[in-house]
Amino acid sequence: MTLFRLAFPFMLLNSSLVLCPAITAQPSITEKELVRRTQELYDSIVSGNQEPWKKYFADDCTFSDEKGRTFDKTKLVADITPLPNGYSGTIKIENVISRIIGDTAVLSYDANEAETIFGQELHARYHITDTWLQRNGQWQIIASQAHRYYEDPRAAAPSQLLNYQPSTYVGIYELAPGQTRTVTVDNGKLFVERNGKKEELLPESSDLFFRKGVEGRILFHHDTNGKVDSLIDRRNNEDVVWKKLK
Repeated sequence: MTLFRLAFPFMLLNSSLVLCPAITAQPSITEKELVRRTQELYDSIVSGNQEPWKKYFADDCTFSDEKGRTFDKTKLVADITPLPNGYSGTIKIENVISRIIGDTAVLSYDANEAETIFGQELHARYHITDTWLQRNGQWQIIASQAHRYYEDPRAAAPSQLLNYQPSTYVGIYELAPGQTRTVTVDNGKLFVERNGKKEELLPESSDLFFRKGVEGRILFHHDTNGKVDSLIDRRNNEDVVWKKLK
């Protein structure tokens, strides 16, 4: 009986040592702190301050930007230089999602860029995912990848279109036997239709068009006599040519 009374507090003590850490354990870094550090990185770009990039990116990190380029830390830090005279801007973080598990944290977010070039404003939106790793008590980014959201270009105003005559593009264009596209005009607007799907062709210039929400461009080629003889579907700088039938 005496042994039981002595053993019981001992068992409680040991069980508390096991259970308490599971109950009270907290992440060693928070989403708020990750966001603060990330915003610090982007705030340093305008002045070309490389110190946050040296501090928060691991020596063995990999960084892939929206242009498809991949950098190690040396190249990444070297790319941080002050904006030229006449340029200014900000990048703000929004729509943050985080996952923090043990010594690894993933931060996914939108980066909204506003840039002013000699008084003219430009805007761009990016989505970026950073993977943070805790090693030797220090949290650093081990991998980062960015892509840019697609934005439609601005359609040209009628005054910007030299000798623009939509009717000259009207016709049927063939990619292969049985594979055709039809270009029509409706109330002065140009449309392309294939397999029952009709889309407006919005002009960037007299011979260069885009469709809302679709990457790539539609061009029309003229023969030596100035007549349209083909439609060019340009995707990522590669062309798919549709020959005009009539």
